[in-house]
Amino acid sequence: MVAVSASVWLARRHPGRWEVPAARALALIVFAAWAGEYLADALDGIWTVGNTLPLQLTDAISLATVAALWTRRAVFVELVYFWALTASLQATLTPDLGYTFPNLFYFTFFTYHLGAIIAACYLVFGTGQAPRPGALWRVYAVTWAWAAIAGLGDLATGGNYMFLRAKPAQASLLSLLGPWPVYIVLASLVALALFSLLDWLARSGRPRARLSRDNR
Repeated sequence: MVAVSASVWLARRHPGRWEVPAARALALIVFAAWAGEYLADALDGIWTVGNTLPLQLTDAISLATVAALWTRRAVFVELVYFWALTASLQATLTPDLGYTFPNLFYFTFFTYHLGAIIAACYLVFGTGQAPRPGALWRVYAVTWAWAAIAGLGDLATGGNYMFLRAKPAQASLLSLLGPWPVYIVLASLVALALFSLLDWLARSGRPRARLSRDNR
């Protein structure tokens, strides 16, 4: 994608004072799209506890993206890197979206998903904030913890947060992984494999970190 390539190239070749305001502007755009979608749900009268509580992994990714871009703290950068380049990328390629262009929800969906992907590539491959040792396992554990929270939400509301009760209506990677609950187990193994690949890519494809505070 042009925006991903441009953000990485600019950060590597032309680092400077532009980065903080640019990163924070992207953080605000992502937050506005994410929060705006919930506001639109409420205004349209389609907000329900079974479908629109902030229990999707996308919710965690969007908030982590905002925090990572705003603070550059390593813990948030790691979450965004592993989550955005797996879950957000998959959601962008195979969107489970009941709206089409030019509906508002079409724009909000792609804004916060693509914003997370741009942020992950910019922070890790552009500024050189590689995941710290053990980050893979920490993010994997947080992912399972979030899934457990989403599962409790499913039980309480009858919803399908994180697609733990049923596969998405649109074709996706989960469509290839068998019936429930097999696809949940296999998806967790696929996620671990992808996290491992991303961990290797971050260490082999990043420039040296420029800012000491990036690796706190």
